[in-house]
Amino acid sequence: MLQALIFDVDGTLAETEEAHRQAFNTAFAEAGVGWHWDQPRYKALLQVTGGKERIARFIADEQPPDAPASAQQAEWIARLHIRKTAIYTGLVAEGHVSLRPGIAELLVAARSQGVRLAIATTTNLPNVESLLVTSLGPDAMGWFEAIAAGDAVKRKKPAPDVFELALLQLGLPARACLALEDSTNGLDSALGAGIPTVVTRSVYTDDQQFVGAVSVVESLADLVTDDVTGAELGGRLLDELRALHNSLGAAG
Repeated sequence: MLQALIFDVDGTLAETEEAHRQAFNTAFAEAGVGWHWDQPRYKALLQVTGGKERIARFIADEQPPDAPASAQQAEWIARLHIRKTAIYTGLVAEGHVSLRPGIAELLVAARSQGVRLAIATTTNLPNVESLLVTSLGPDAMGWFEAIAAGDAVKRKKPAPDVFELALLQLGLPARACLALEDSTNGLDSALGAGIPTVVTRSVYTDDQQFVGAVSVVESLADLVTDDVTGAELGGRLLDELRALHNSLGAAG
């Protein structure tokens, strides 16, 4: 029986990555470094989970002459990332990011039918809060019984740690849950924790291969072929996810 849905954030709840990319570039300009991440560069860097980790990888790979000295690098990256987060949350608050189709309706339906909600993400808590509050209202953080985010674990995706933390916070076994992801790193993380996973391709992951996913769709709304909206859409989406989850029990 499906007892909980565990959501990734970036690319899954919302197509956030362009706003993240813009925030990185603005932070770089403010810091006085001549770096600009175009879409191909950022897509490659998304193979590294975590914003601070992406900056560090970029410095290691490109060795830009305006990078800080090694002894100051970690502290400089941390300060830069704090500023980048502030820029990103400002963009979200201004309405530059919206939830993907079917997400809001599914969340409402799950809450009304007693299916618990959780988040497992490598983004940090301010980013999560900004998106949820702006999109769903001031009490939206309380919709989720578990929020495993940011630096709460030592190893980020594709390691299973963040999903294992969400399971611990929920007090549920992996097979009682269904994860929703958009990337191979996220899928590997969820599967590593033993959680069956539905993948919705996102702008930056549309060419990835999702071996082991229960289902792979362009959008959650694609699970429902009829032209329905609102509460009916949310209920139908939840029914489809339950059916996918139930099929796993029947198969093994």
